[in-house]
Amino acid sequence: MKKELHLKLTIRLFTDDNQRCFGPGIATLLERVREHRSLRAAAVSMEMAYSKAWRIIRTAEDVFGCKLLESTVGGQHGGGAVLTPEAERILAAYRDYQADVDQYARGKFDEAFGFFPELEKSE
Repeated sequence: MKKELHLKLTIRLFTDDNQRCFGPGIATLLERVREHRSLRAAAVSMEMAYSKAWRIIRTAEDVFGCKLLESTVGGQHGGGAVLTPEAERILAAYRDYQADVDQYARGKFDEAFGFFPELEKSE
């Protein structure tokens, strides 16, 4: 049985010294923070350690030179976190760029591998 080919792209941003600073993981983490209004809940939803989530956020904050989360501590209504305007802007730019690259790459993939369904399985 011949399998179907598909394309899976991931886009990761690196600093000039090759340090990974932004990609699909932190993008999803930020989206989950937006959804859950909590870094801890976002990390749990991704089966990620809270300490790792903070490390990822701090690395990106260091690279971009801005805060990505505004956090509040406990209290009567509990603590939480929301994305800063800068985080929203970075996340939107990343997702827009990702969509553009994905659309382009799918077209190139179809051009390059469009013949695949026509191949006969060699025995």
